Amino acid sequence: MAGWLVKSEPNTYSFEDLQRDGRTVWDGVRNNAAALHLKAMNVGDEVLFYHSQEGLAVVGVAKVAKAAFPDASDPSGRFVAVELAPVRPLKAPVTLADMKANPALAEMAMIRQSRLSVSPVSDQEWAAILKMAGD
Repeated sequence: MAGWLVKSEPNTYSFEDLQRDGRTVWDGVRNNAAALHLKAMNVGDEVLFYHSQEGLAVVGVAKVAKAAFPDASDPSGRFVAVELAPVRPLKAPVTLADMKANPALAEMAMIRQSRLSVSPVSDQEWAAILKMAGD
């Protein structure tokens, strides 16, 4: 199973919102590289939920509940969305500063291409982040 990381500004849609809602459509992604990552997601894949702009930390784990489908918010019909469901909050947030300081995460896509809103996470990166969170 693949691992992913998605970013959201917590004042727009937070992990707490996902927990409250039970699932959400992850739409509005217009970067081509990030959109390709959405297309590669499969049901059951796990997703790290990162709060961007405010907080700057991985705060929870979600899963893909529905694989790629046409993004209703895209009038061009070029982009896709997925549906995410919450799994659990992390025991402790893992900040961007801590991630950048960890040599095991130096090649992580989110660190190398920080503007991507959706990126892959390797098994080793996943394990490092969970260890940092105390999970």
